[in-house]
Amino acid sequence: MKNVTLAIDESLLREARRIAADRSTTLNAMIREFLEELARRESKATLARERIVDLCRNSRAEIGPRTWTRDALHER
Repeated sequence: MKNVTLAIDESLLREARRIAADRSTTLNAMIREFLEELARRESKATLARERIVDLCRNSRAEIGPRTWTRDALHER
């Protein structure tokens, strides 16, 4: 595991440590969990985007002729 140094405002650090203590964990563990969750979500989002592109490329859907006019769509 690698160590990382962060520059954090003192009041934020105090509050974050208090939250960690309330949760019976460490600030280090909270930051690690946050980053793991962030990486997991980004990975899922990337896979979803790749899947959408794949579906679009392999789609056999066809667009038929336009049977409407703009004015007809906006009639009140």
